Amino acid sequence: MAGHYFEAFEIGQVFEHPIRRTVTEMDNTLFSALTHNPQPLHIDRHYCETETEFGQPILNSLFTLGLMIGISVNDTTLRTTIANLGMTEVKFPHPLFQGDTVHVVTTVQSKRESRSRPNAGIVEFLHQTYNQDDVLVAECVRQAFILKSPQD
Repeated sequence: MAGHYFEAFEIGQVFEHPIRRTVTEMDNTLFSALTHNPQPLHIDRHYCETETEFGQPILNSLFTLGLMIGISVNDTTLRTTIANLGMTEVKFPHPLFQGDTVHVVTTVQSKRESRSRPNAGIVEFLHQTYNQDDVLVAECVRQAFILKSPQD
């Protein structure tokens, strides 16, 4: 499914993305290794069980952020994104653990036409990720540079 062009987005529009994903120890270990992040909070179960308040490894927050935005793409911006302009107000209010299943909700917060490119506009999305118990585990505001519908 292709994403939406700029004109199709409406302020207040909500996307409840159908993709759900159970996160795994391999996701956490591989992402941490690929990004050279040796933080024991992510990769050392014994450390987490004996030295942290969580009692188990927590998912790397940058993996969580990437997964949240990735899940949103099919329903919103696939093939219509020129670029991401920024991500602000990134928050992780509750830890995400191995074995949790996430789902994502996206709300269109604002939009405006580009001042420099007549074929594009800027859409601001609020992405929110919840675990299987509907506890908010991550959110961010993303500004995306989106194509306008082609003129025939």
